[in-house]
Parts: sequence; structure tokens; C-alpha cells
Amino acid sequence: MPDALGLAQWIVLAVAVQRALELVLARRNTARLLAAGGIETGAGHYPVIVLLHASWLAVNFLFLPPDAAANGPLLGIFCVFQAGRVWVIASLGAFWTTRIITMPGQPLTMRGPYRFMRHPNYAIVALEIACLPLIFGAWHIAIPFALANLAILAWRIRIEDNTLAPRRGP
Repeated sequence: MPDALGLAQWIVLAVAVQRALELVLARRNTARLLAAGGIETGAGHYPVIVLLHASWLAVNFLFLPPDAAANGPLLGIFCVFQAGRVWVIASLGAFWTTRIITMPGQPLTMRGPYRFMRHPNYAIVALEIACLPLIFGAWHIAIPFALANLAILAWRIRIEDNTLAPRRGP
């Protein structure tokens, strides 16, 4: 653990709290969706995603220097990504979860950022994972975690697209 908490550690702690609150919401939505007949797919890769994200937070907390100067423009961009997360969650509402749950017969969400792209949450996550360490100049953290995340997202998106294909229509 760092001897003193610097701006980097406080930001990582804030992100960790945000993610914990999101997990509470996701678990509640997941339980409700499954109780209403939702079907989960791809559960096998979920622990890998959790491990990656927990490791990313831990590595950033432990290895970003407490006295590292923050790049203001990148910090601002990271804050925009957080607003994007909120937009995604609000757009999906009760259908937002960290798992792949499909509700057969329900139309797909086409509002908010989903009007413009198929997987806005994954785009935001990919950018966040690279951006947070880069705020403090930590390329050695940003690059391996960004690459690992892209590999996992490729796996997850393939599963999600296959799961949702019947609901997309022709």
C-alpha cells in the first residue's frame, strides 16, 4: 500500500466505490430479469472480467505514485467517460446489468447511446481502462490492461451478439 494517498489513489478509490455501487444495481437488475424469465449466457467468462477489473483497480491504487502529477485534459476526458457510463446505465434502466441477460420477445434498447452504436458501454470501459493510468503517465499499466481488456471484450461481444441476434430481427 502506498505510504500516503495521493490524487491517483483518491481517484482510484472513487472509481472503486462507483463500481461497487454499479454492482449492487447490476445484481438487483440481474435477479429481477432472471425472475422474469431472462436467460443468462456467457457466465463462464464473467469471473475473468471481474478479475481483470479488480486487478486494474488494485494495480492503479498500488503502483501509481502518490505524488504523480495529473494530466488535466486526460482527467477531464476520464470524467466525460464517467458521464457516458451514467448515460448507458440510464438508457438501459432496469435492463442494465454486468452480465449477459436476454429477455426473449423484448425489443432491444435503441435509445441513448444505443442509437449510435451497438456496444457503447464496452467502448467506454475500453477507454477508461487505458485513460486512468495515463492521467498519471503510467503507460506500463495502461497498455497491458487495455490489451487484456480488448481480448476479453472481443470474447464477450461475440457471445452477446450471438445471444441478441434473434432479437435484432433481419
